[in-house]
Amino acid sequence: MALKMKELIAQSQESKSTILYYVKEGLLPAPQKSKPNVHLYDESCVQRLRFIHYLQQNFSYTIAEIKTIFQKNQFDFDGSFEMLVDSLELISGGRDNVWYDRKHFLEEVGIDEETLEGYEAKGYLFERAKGYSNKEVQIANTLQCSQSLGLDMTLLDDYVKDAKLLAQKENSVGAKLLADDTLSHNTRYELLFDVILKLKPYIFNMHTVQQHQHNIAKEA
Repeated sequence: MALKMKELIAQSQESKSTILYYVKEGLLPAPQKSKPNVHLYDESCVQRLRFIHYLQQNFSYTIAEIKTIFQKNQFDFDGSFEMLVDSLELISGGRDNVWYDRKHFLEEVGIDEETLEGYEAKGYLFERAKGYSNKEVQIANTLQCSQSLGLDMTLLDDYVKDAKLLAQKENSVGAKLLADDTLSHNTRYELLFDVILKLKPYIFNMHTVQQHQHNIAKEA
């Protein structure tokens, strides 16, 4: 069902100027011009607008970042994890768009090729499509500090092991959720974002806090 501008504004709760800006930026498809001064928007624009708002409000996504996700995935909500994966890429590093190729990354963090290969083989650090971001620089520095201070690295091995198991579970549960036609596309994707990007780190971090508080209380 095609919507007039007035109807799209009412259903999406976005302003006319915002809608026109998103059309200009390619975040919304251009309207059909059935008659002079009559522009009709696809009904999917309501979902698009709500999801854009969700990404901005909850994760502080910029318009440029949202465009990257939409352009790569055509915002088709086809039941795949592609949009979620691209979003995780943005959040987990490189949002300032500073990237290093392998050679310059090694120079930046001051390690050799063998050390880097070791980190990657163990699953501590990853080279991505664009190379290495500032996030990888931070991680590599933390890894070097951990080794120099004698941290028991089996802790990180356990992180990797548990992360792989959780990733498999997330994929299975997420795929089932995305295939559930009783929920709107927006609801499904928003729930996955909230679980993976908000609920998961909250649960992990709060259990760490509680364990430390318990240990402190025992020593008191």
